Amino acid sequence: MEEKILSLKHAFQQELSSLHSSQDVENLKVKYLGKKGPVQDLMVSLRSCTPEERPLLGKQINDLKNELSELCDQAFSGFLQAELSSRMEQEKIDVTLPGRRHFFGRKHPIIRLRDEVIAILSSMGFSVQYGPDMDSDYYNYEGLNFPADHPARDMQDTFYITNNLLLRSHTSNTQLRVMESHQPPIRIIAPGTVYRNETISARSHVFFHQVEGLYVDKNVSFADLLSTMDEFWSKLFKTHVKTRFRPSYFPFVEPGMEVDIQCSSCQGSGCRLCKHTGWLEVAGAGMVHPEVLKNGGIDPEVYSGFAWGMGLERLAMLLYGIKDIRLFTENDLRFLEQF
Repeated sequence: MEEKILSLKHAFQQELSSLHSSQDVENLKVKYLGKKGPVQDLMVSLRSCTPEERPLLGKQINDLKNELSELCDQAFSGFLQAELSSRMEQEKIDVTLPGRRHFFGRKHPIIRLRDEVIAILSSMGFSVQYGPDMDSDYYNYEGLNFPADHPARDMQDTFYITNNLLLRSHTSNTQLRVMESHQPPIRIIAPGTVYRNETISARSHVFFHQVEGLYVDKNVSFADLLSTMDEFWSKLFKTHVKTRFRPSYFPFVEPGMEVDIQCSSCQGSGCRLCKHTGWLEVAGAGMVHPEVLKNGGIDPEVYSGFAWGMGLERLAMLLYGIKDIRLFTENDLRFLEQF
């Protein structure tokens, strides 16, 4: 047994002298002092010794274990210090070199405009609600009073996933969901992405962003809608803006109207931006149709409401003088860095 202890100690010292890194030391320590190592085997072999020999041999094995562990710790510290010095030498920084310029990110112009619109309408008492991008035909069309033969339901306008599942063509799909789960008064806006199966051009795209507004309560009148529009556009343009309202048809409102604002570029005198009319079309609006209120579980004999919707890309094009909607999705930094 004593010869085994001396032989094991000699073998360890030989291997230790040939190591080159702290990792090698860790591996050597596990090899000799681990649960399956030779030092542990010596402890097991004590069972075959006489009771008189065990105390002495056990002490020698423990001394060997402590000695090997101490040698490993010393070698590990030495290698670790050398490796750290080598790394510091290789990774040293020349503080005299010029610094690297860091470029700060910024909001996309559409997201920037969306956040501004949300902030304005939130200050006017509207809460923000979100609906799913993929929805059923009922919430996108049927429940909003679109007849089955309405042109907007044709395949050339809508991306259908199945006969009853589609990518929403407007954020109005949020209206019914909110009316079904909340009782009036309801005062919400619904921002989000919408999808249209259209030809991509300078003025149209297959997806864009909308903000929908809905207000339902007792005694809500057309005058409330007009005053809300006046207040919102003046806040957005940070000056008093003249508005104009023209009759129009939308299945989910009655009566319906188009909202125009005086051209911010020519102040109504006529220019290329407003096609020399002095006015810019910015939104569609109207009083919520009684059938839509019924579909949302609200009694139209007690409550009334108004709704409106606007496309953010079109609004951004008017605000910033952008002529091509495709610029918003091309990720051209020369364009995005202007905002």
